[in-house]
Amino acid sequence: MAVPALEQPADWTEPGAHPVAPGVHRIPLPLPVASLHAVNVYVIEDPGGLVVVDSGWAMPDTRRTLEGALRLLGHRLDDVAQFLVTHAHWDHYSQALALREEFGTRVRIGRGERHSLEAFDVSNGLHPRQVELLRRCGAFQIADEIAALGVRPEERDLPHTLPDAWLDDGERVALTRRGLDVFATPGHTRGHVVLRDAAAGLLFAGDHVLPHITPSIGLETEPEPKPLRSYLASLRLVRDMPDTLLLPAHGPVAPSTRTRVEELLRHHEERLDVAAGQVRAGRSTAFEVAAAMPWTRRRRTLDDLDVFSRMLAVLEIDAHLDVLADQGVLDVSEDGGVRRYAVRP
Repeated sequence: MAVPALEQPADWTEPGAHPVAPGVHRIPLPLPVASLHAVNVYVIEDPGGLVVVDSGWAMPDTRRTLEGALRLLGHRLDDVAQFLVTHAHWDHYSQALALREEFGTRVRIGRGERHSLEAFDVSNGLHPRQVELLRRCGAFQIADEIAALGVRPEERDLPHTLPDAWLDDGERVALTRRGLDVFATPGHTRGHVVLRDAAAGLLFAGDHVLPHITPSIGLETEPEPKPLRSYLASLRLVRDMPDTLLLPAHGPVAPSTRTRVEELLRHHEERLDVAAGQVRAGRSTAFEVAAAMPWTRRRRTLDDLDVFSRMLAVLEIDAHLDVLADQGVLDVSEDGGVRRYAVRP
């Protein structure tokens, strides 16, 4: 049974250092991405130095907010001994690198992120691989719009280098007062990891399990070929662990990781069924299927979404169709560089 959460503010984005367990505080940091509201980082107080899980987006407001929250706990930025980062998206990784440059703070991240970290080159655009995949999905206009997107000021010159060391699946990060077990949970990114404090009943979940939204799949410089297959396997891995308090990167602390994982698995089963039904109705590409399906809780059409969300929607359906092909429900072929699906006879 999961450990009860300590009392949290009604608005999870409220600035401060909010205790979630003895010696562990949640600090929400601002983001330049309105749809995500904020990102939670978690400060673990340890005699060997502060350990911070995730770090926020490298920008002045984020640094000031983290610095102010640490001051409430009687600490400074240079008291942070190491950052343990769940994955390489900028809202989790970039500030750790910026603070490393200033204070020499040790930074570790999942080994599977090496593929995208080494391949990233801003001169190629922010989403070059996604542009290729969109064209494979038959979403040519969306691909052109994404390719034409410029680099926003808040994305320019962000640090995106390699860590000091990798976090490996099955590793135990031994602190003075607790141990954190590392589990590889690919899907959201291929190198995503979660950190589990079994004794305290805590799961530092990053973006793998979020309480209110469904994480995107494979949004990275070098996505793996079957990101949804990996994500579903990673969800089942976490579901089968003893239950814990859910400490997510976006959204409030939740009392049961397992309950939310089961909801996410049901959600993807439902989406698989709907996607298969659209192929039975005659849609053959990921773009055609995505255009026929409702999106968000408001059941909006694909055309109603902004271009970034349309990209995510089409690529999510592409991943679902890949899983259906793996399951033997659909056949897949290629015609002029576009993947087409049909119901298997």
